[in-house]
Amino acid sequence: MTHGPLPFHQPLAECLRPRSLGEVIGQQHVLGPGMPLRLAFESGRPHSCILWGPPGVGKTTIARLMADAFDAQFISISAVLGGVKDIRDAVERAQAARHGLVQSRTIVFVDEVHRFNKSQQDAFLPHVESGLFTFIGATTENPSFEVNAALLSRAAVYVLQPLSEQDLKKIVALAQADKALPAIENVAIDRLVAYADGDARRLLNTLETLAMAAAQEKLAEITDAWLLKVLGERMRRYDKGGEQFYDTISALHKSVRGSDPDAALYWLVRMLDGGADPRYLARRMVRMASEDIGLADPRALRLALDAAEVYERLGSPEGELALAECVVYLAVAPKSNAVYRAYNAARAWVKQDGTRPVPMHLRNAPTRLMKDLDYGKGYRYAHDEEDGFAAGENYLPEGMPAPGFYQPVERGMEIKIAQKLRELQQRSAQAEAASTSGQRSTATGGHRDPKDSA
Repeated sequence: MTHGPLPFHQPLAECLRPRSLGEVIGQQHVLGPGMPLRLAFESGRPHSCILWGPPGVGKTTIARLMADAFDAQFISISAVLGGVKDIRDAVERAQAARHGLVQSRTIVFVDEVHRFNKSQQDAFLPHVESGLFTFIGATTENPSFEVNAALLSRAAVYVLQPLSEQDLKKIVALAQADKALPAIENVAIDRLVAYADGDARRLLNTLETLAMAAAQEKLAEITDAWLLKVLGERMRRYDKGGEQFYDTISALHKSVRGSDPDAALYWLVRMLDGGADPRYLARRMVRMASEDIGLADPRALRLALDAAEVYERLGSPEGELALAECVVYLAVAPKSNAVYRAYNAARAWVKQDGTRPVPMHLRNAPTRLMKDLDYGKGYRYAHDEEDGFAAGENYLPEGMPAPGFYQPVERGMEIKIAQKLRELQQRSAQAEAASTSGQRSTATGGHRDPKDSA
């Protein structure tokens, strides 16, 4: 991507903002060919939507590109600073655009829409319904909880993800191609990418700071040592011994896995002290709960999610206590990676196995034709069976051997899960044996010797 000369005062983030959909870095799960948001762009008909994702992932950029794609007037409102007056002004501008000499569509973009209260959000409803303008809301919060149900029902929700390491490195390369900053050591790029933690805006703002400092010192290359010196506390190493960011998060994860609450707390505080984004740490703790504790203590995952939500509500430093509480709980909880191993085993199986058809008795039969074709025939409704279990029923594709993906460990709640599974497997084996015996009895009973009846 090339850009012409840029005004000195223009922020780097604005200089490198994509001018077309093809220039957008990241979010290919919604913007890639055939993906839902790309299809919306290509349809020629804008629709109201909510863009939900963390900071710096392209919410504003996508909204602006949508306005450009539909040749629409773009009106931006900040829910942090704005109010009902801004909504009224947007309505008047949309009406003027609709009835003016050159009629045009209007897209109203509301940043941080979750900051608007119910009445403010309700003010958009009649105009969205009438088609006066297309509403696009951006939020870092779960719209299910923070956006009115009435408004949410009229808008598609697109979930945006933090940018990957490769995406962020592309942005660094883009800035260099635009000659916005000098060459950078690979180790320094890695540090910048880790610090950005999926946030393109944070990365670009940091790059801009570096570019200005490097220009003043007339540097030909940004080194890792100089990077640390210039940015000081913001980019301090996460340990005094020279290990990198991912080494430290690895130490935190392994301390939790090793059931050492003191070590887990130490590495958590080291990362917070070094400037790591608490939201990143919260996400990693959710991963730890899923990967290393699993069903040995299902409460761990809920506690990790609660800790992340508490931090979002309180921020730093108060919210960091919830992260500390969570990391201690995760460290002392019983450990199991049985679900993690089972999931990976199932993925490996499906990858190498063929596409097996769904057995007839498990198929859905919403129409008469499907019922006539025996879809769903013979299915046993578990709730009507003894103890809610259809002993001997098969739920795998025909001919597929029992894979045994999930093997619970003898720790925590999985002790009871293992006992339950053994009991159910035993009942199924007994039911299958009884069924086989009955079939044999029926087969031999149909060919009895006539003398036996005498």
